[in-house]
Amino acid sequence: MTIPAPVFRSATPTDVPALVALIESAYRGDSSRAGWTTEADLLDGQRTDPEGVAEVVNSANSRMVVVEENGAPIACCQLERRDGHAYFGMFAVRPTRQGGGLGKVIIAEAERFAREEWGVDEMRMTVISVRDDLIAWYERRGYRRTGEMTPFPYGEERFGLPRRADLQFELLVKKLG
Repeated sequence: MTIPAPVFRSATPTDVPALVALIESAYRGDSSRAGWTTEADLLDGQRTDPEGVAEVVNSANSRMVVVEENGAPIACCQLERRDGHAYFGMFAVRPTRQGGGLGKVIIAEAERFAREEWGVDEMRMTVISVRDDLIAWYERRGYRRTGEMTPFPYGEERFGLPRRADLQFELLVKKLG
């Protein structure tokens, strides 16, 4: 039995509810524990909301990528064109599909798109600095830690309810050339 190749496409406004559910399932609550990207021990509450996803879908400088298999979304990521680089975010793989290599395929396609379609030579992202396993995964893909930190938006429930007081984001960077 062969597994069909995933299909990559740009999200449309009608995809927003399914993408919010996918992102939530990969990071929050008990369903996220089926995969390894869970933030359930760090944060309660939501990971994103329909407004945040719709903003990416509708922005001229962004692309929300939907990855489908048999017509159903199994993963997604945000690409945003910024001053001379691309930003990678909202990366989510259905928890039951994590650990099988799909994430590597998706990030490679995101990097290819940013380099070839937008002509940028650098990808950036921010990751919660205490996520050592996730940061190590990105390092194996060629990203480097910069040590540049930005504070977690404590008090803004839109981004989750922190379970600890030491959360911050670290900037990771990869040259695409």
